Amino acid sequence: MLADTGLTRPETALEVPSPAAWSQRIAALGNRFFTELPPSPAPAPHWVARSEACAETLGWALDWWRQPGALDVFSGNALWPGMRPLASVYSGHQFGVWAGQLGDGRALSLGETMTPRGLWDVQLKGAGLTPYSRMGDGRAVLRSSIREFLCSEAMHALGIPTTRALCITGSPLGVRREEMETAAIVTRVAPSFLRFGHFEHFAHTANDDQHEALRELADFMLRHHAPECLAADNPYLALLEKVARQTAELMADWQAVGFCHGVMNTDNMSMLGLTLDYGPFGFLDAFDPGHVCNHSDNQGRYAYARQPNVAFWNLHALAQALLPLLNDNSEAAIAALEPYKTVFPEALMRRMRAKLGLATELDADRSLVDDLLRLMAAARADFTITFRRLSRFDAADEASRHAVRDLFLDREAFDAWALRYQDRLAQEGSVPAERHARMLATNPAVVLRNHLAEQAIRRARDGDFGEVQRLLKVLASPYDEPAVAADAAFPPDWAQHLEVSCSS
Repeated sequence: MLADTGLTRPETALEVPSPAAWSQRIAALGNRFFTELPPSPAPAPHWVARSEACAETLGWALDWWRQPGALDVFSGNALWPGMRPLASVYSGHQFGVWAGQLGDGRALSLGETMTPRGLWDVQLKGAGLTPYSRMGDGRAVLRSSIREFLCSEAMHALGIPTTRALCITGSPLGVRREEMETAAIVTRVAPSFLRFGHFEHFAHTANDDQHEALRELADFMLRHHAPECLAADNPYLALLEKVARQTAELMADWQAVGFCHGVMNTDNMSMLGLTLDYGPFGFLDAFDPGHVCNHSDNQGRYAYARQPNVAFWNLHALAQALLPLLNDNSEAAIAALEPYKTVFPEALMRRMRAKLGLATELDADRSLVDDLLRLMAAARADFTITFRRLSRFDAADEASRHAVRDLFLDREAFDAWALRYQDRLAQEGSVPAERHARMLATNPAVVLRNHLAEQAIRRARDGDFGEVQRLLKVLASPYDEPAVAADAAFPPDWAQHLEVSCSS
């Protein structure tokens, strides 16, 4: 028990949740689902960054971090009263291959706390070894922690469902990846971190006891995160369909903003339709449907254009895991996934119409979008900048027209497309000023490009964390033109040589 761990519980007049406000609902299911253990202390901790927006989401005071003991708690050196840290067990398919037991190898839930949005799980990532660390060290490094922190909050600001990030703490503790780096811990929060892999873990065995555990977990999910499914004739099928629909909407969000996840293993897929686990992610610079952001993905399994199909594959893996609860009715399970095939393309077209400023729907819109993307791919036009400039496109304004036209190698082909676009806008009586305003609120000026993150990381390694906080503020308002023009400019040449991998 925690009383034997030696961790301190600092005495403090907290403005954060009281002991009674912390819970661990999954603990009621028993220790088949988790291992209870304390975080590993990090020596000489210091603050790296904090998200005020995330603190507001939790309902915490913006100066929560000034509370006595806060730095120790979020560095794994102490616990606030009521916290009950545990690591959960799950399994999964990695790069399409069954990997067996996995689990929270470097993540530790401190507990759930009541927020204005209900109970949210507060989790340390990089807090040391757990029984599920396998060959790892249970630690995270400053580089990867900054990337996850910034992207979690950036995705939220873009309106994309995601886990959130509260803060980063750092330590001089050495951690070896490709080279020696320093340790860091990112605190991330979400209504739940349940993954497809949690259900796969208890399904991939003939053990009746494990299958009963699968039912207990599914019932837990239904009670706490999908109560509307309980009224269905078959709640488990209803849950599967709900997850399929949420996942389809999430994939449409990713594709519309040019986001590449990099490691879409089933253990990285959220049961709540959240973007989960920021490792070797990337936002598209030059548009390339075949872009692979993960240097470790040698086969290109998780290329940008493949993400929607991979998500559907992963949903089939989830359906397979739930079969013991469905009387092995594979036809019913497959039928529950069918909505994905219509929800995803329809959701993506809604987003692409919005990116083009279209207020009505016509069948020909699909070819208009597809042809623009083909032109962008041929020219390797910058994804974010193309749509941002298109937001100001006006056929009557030569400067705005050339600002877009100059992004394409085949200018005549773009001119032909632009004429079709103009005709389409005329068909719905589009008012330029109104359309521009809608598009500028849909097409971001700033996304977390790799070189922006890299610049913040390099300065942080030198002990200057100001750029992390500055960039966080910029990313919090992605649709506003940034004060520093370089934040929204084309990436520098050196950015082409940046690589991110599964250690990122």
